[in-house]
Amino acid sequence: MSTKKDKFSFKDKLYMEIALKLAKSRYGHTGLNPSVGCVIVKNDKIISIGQTSINGRPHAEFNAIKKSIYNLEGSKMYVTLEPCCHHGVTPPCTNLIVKSKISEVIYSVPDIDVRVKNKSFRLLKSKKIKVKKGLLKEKVKNFYSTYFFNRKKKLPYVTGKIAVSKNNLIYSEIDKKITNSRADKFTHLLRYKNDSLMISYKTLNKDDPKLNCRLKGLEKYTPKRIILDNKLNTNINSFIVNTANKSNTTIFYNKANKSQILKFKKKGINLISSKIDNKGRFDIKFLLKKLYKLNCRNLLIEGGDELTNYLLKNKIFNRFYLYESTKKLSKKSNHLNFNSLNLLRQKYKKKIRLKLNLGKNKITLYKN
Repeated sequence: MSTKKDKFSFKDKLYMEIALKLAKSRYGHTGLNPSVGCVIVKNDKIISIGQTSINGRPHAEFNAIKKSIYNLEGSKMYVTLEPCCHHGVTPPCTNLIVKSKISEVIYSVPDIDVRVKNKSFRLLKSKKIKVKKGLLKEKVKNFYSTYFFNRKKKLPYVTGKIAVSKNNLIYSEIDKKITNSRADKFTHLLRYKNDSLMISYKTLNKDDPKLNCRLKGLEKYTPKRIILDNKLNTNINSFIVNTANKSNTTIFYNKANKSQILKFKKKGINLISSKIDNKGRFDIKFLLKKLYKLNCRNLLIEGGDELTNYLLKNKIFNRFYLYESTKKLSKKSNHLNFNSLNLLRQKYKKKIRLKLNLGKNKITLYKN
């Protein structure tokens, strides 16, 4: 028996689940715009789908409408986020919806953007279009938590990650490998999902990392590289420096001589001078504000113990992935301990063991 609470049918939920999957598949690759999924249904059949384009435009609704080979009159649109109704670089999606004679729009959550929030709801209703909201609300709100954080705080959403051996080491000169290939693939998935990746110059000089995404078919989605280096001690012959340009590599520094600065500028690196405290540490909140202005929205930090400890104490991480290996590393040579484990466990209310097929490795997600 139907009740007033049965606002949405099983099929409604199914179509919104598809829209959400479309949105998730573009997460981290829609620039300044949120990733949105859209499904158009007519006579209980899906006749078109759309998702936000790479770098954010055109929007999902535009793509779904323009892609359809069917007459959309009398159809129903399912969209994860309230459609836009303001004029920006592109015309508002509500104009296209009205023009296409779509009869009903169901969206999950209102947009947090003040130019849109609840305005599209009223506009569409004024055009005699049936509008419902709230379908899969909690699930979709959880997906947009990073976008809502960006909009509210004007800061990137920060994810941390570190790998630890069974005997609590994060580095050993003899046994350099901590995790297995399955866990490595998860790291590359995180890189794919984040538009920027931050490390310190110490990590760069020690490991000479590539910091790229190496998942087959997704190599072009490598994040921008952000290096913290207060005296420009980064190895000028490293992979990162030799593959740098102003759009993919930024170094934050404090003091350096003119010849050092010139060397890095000749390599095409974006250099940003920044203040440090009396312990030689950057004002991380200033850096995050600067990165936000540089269009960074999702930042992955692959730091060592010192950087991780500093960021934990300053409550910078929104979420943190701890990789734990059953492998013991050698302490006979140069090695580094992970001294921030207890601090990590104290800082977070939620701890989620990820159910991934990682063999003897395990990954725990910590988040507020």
